[in-house]
Amino acid sequence: MTDSVFAPDAASGNKAGELVGTWKLVSASSVTSNGERNETPYGVGPAGFLTYFEDGRMTSLISYGGRKPLRGIPQVEEQAEAFKTFLAYAGRYTFSGDKVIHHVELSSIPNYVGKDLPRGIKIQGDQIVLITPPTLVNGSIQSIELIWQRLSVGSP
Repeated sequence: MTDSVFAPDAASGNKAGELVGTWKLVSASSVTSNGERNETPYGVGPAGFLTYFEDGRMTSLISYGGRKPLRGIPQVEEQAEAFKTFLAYAGRYTFSGDKVIHHVELSSIPNYVGKDLPRGIKIQGDQIVLITPPTLVNGSIQSIELIWQRLSVGSP
């Protein structure tokens, strides 16, 4: 199967249609190249939403756990910490069996714009697991595993 942007059609058995909807971040963990596991790569209790639309577009938002509110007129250090602890991007996506690729068009990290972010994907009922390829994060090569739970219409 080749990667392509699609308009999912669940009736035709298109597995990509299983992605369409909004997903809430359940957990995040990482493993370094030397096997060290970290259960809190985005802090304790991160929050996030991932939405795949029928038109082949997507959005991803991840807020690290433990973020502090900004005080009054925020200082440069507070602004930098707020930026460092929130990730948002959007664009098109393609899907082929065990891989989804996010084609970034807009991002809180300017260097992501125009890049492809491939993710290994496992669909497990009403959850999906996305796994990043090994990437340099906070000074070490690691893969991040994100577990997302499908939200039903109208759920909090």
